[in-house]
Order: sequence, then C-alpha cells, then structure tokens
Amino acid sequence: MPQVRYFAGAAEAAGIETESLPGASVGELFAAMTTRHPALAEVLPRCSVLVGGVRTADHGVALADDQQVDVLPPFAGG
Repeated sequence: MPQVRYFAGAAEAAGIETESLPGASVGELFAAMTTRHPALAEVLPRCSVLVGGVRTADHGVALADDQQVDVLPPFAGG
C-alpha cells in the first residue's frame, strides 16, 4: 500500500502524520483518505501532492504498492 505523509494542516485534519492506505492511483488514494478521515475533504483540494517527490495534480497517476505520497497544505511565511 502507498505510504502517506501528512504535513501541517493536513496532519491536523487526519489526526496522524503517516499511514498506509490502499490506492492504485492518486484518485483512489484520495478516496481512501477522505473515507478514513472525513475532515480531509476540506483540506485536500488546497494541498500539493508529491508522488515520489514529484508534484502532481493528476488523480490518474498510478501508485506502486510502496509509493511515498506527501500531502502538503499551503504554507504561509517567508
């Protein structure tokens, strides 16, 4: 299963910083995230998603079983 790391407000909404979730694509992973953590439904649309360190907005991107996925909400500051 893909390994998800949540940061800042995404971690707060999920209530955890890391977890493994099922998903063969980013879209399937998002569905699993919001099913397990409904508060993420409001946060995810504003987040950047990095798959293996590369930012993507394509929900069709395929995920490997051991794929690292980072969920980063917008950050303020300088």
